[in-house]
Amino acid sequence: MSWDEKAFKEKLENNHDFPGEYIFKFIVKPEHENEVKALVSNAEIKLKPSSGNKYVSVTLTSEMLSSEAVIDVYKKAHTIEGIIAL
Repeated sequence: MSWDEKAFKEKLENNHDFPGEYIFKFIVKPEHENEVKALVSNAEIKLKPSSGNKYVSVTLTSEMLSSEAVIDVYKKAHTIEGIIAL
């Protein structure tokens, strides 16, 4: 993964109150939709297919306890083939 985890953690803590609601947005091919939906238990899930149905946008809204919990979700997401995090 090519991101500065420490800097991201600082941004999360400066811009969000934990515990609190956090919104994750990902784009994947439809065959990976269920993997994304499984990233966060008890999340509110919104799906939006692309105009050509080649991709699906998955929005997961959930109560997150800490910045570390958010980072853990992104680490798990990184293992999903072709995922784009927004």
